[in-house]
Amino acid sequence: MSEIGGGARMSQSELLEKVFHQCFFARELTRLQGEAAEPYYQPWSQSADGIAVVWYRADYEASALHEIAHWCIAGRARRRLMDYGYWYEGDGRDQAAQRRFLQVEARPQALESLFHQAWGSTFHCSLDNLNGDHGDEQAFAKAVSQERQALLNHGLPPRAARFIQALRNRRQQEEC
Repeated sequence: MSEIGGGARMSQSELLEKVFHQCFFARELTRLQGEAAEPYYQPWSQSADGIAVVWYRADYEASALHEIAHWCIAGRARRRLMDYGYWYEGDGRDQAAQRRFLQVEARPQALESLFHQAWGSTFHCSLDNLNGDHGDEQAFAKAVSQERQALLNHGLPPRAARFIQALRNRRQQEEC
């Protein structure tokens, strides 16, 4: 929890929502919103108020950072589609489906790890398949690490770089 004006306490996920809002709302008309049963992306065209929403699971800061990573990677065309137009099969995936899932998750989780670092929280790779085939955890962790290094070597997506700077700035404010 963190204190804001008047002594009110905000959870880490609420603080992330605030940082995201300050960083992106005016320019992208997108907000970060918790309390979803399952995370998903709702484009502005599917919203009554014309605002896109990045929904994350419950009030979990890790879920928020993960969903922001997907949003930062998605291009303009993908951000016009529900859940960016990606395939997703929920928990209970078989070996083949888990392999496909892990292939597309390495990059977002690599970016998520950078968000956690900037925010000052701990990152954990997620195989996201509690009731199915987990896949090779070590191979996936290696793939995430390689993607992370590639992002650092070749440059971050612009929105990701902007968000990391906003996270660092917020963290510095907290430490003062």
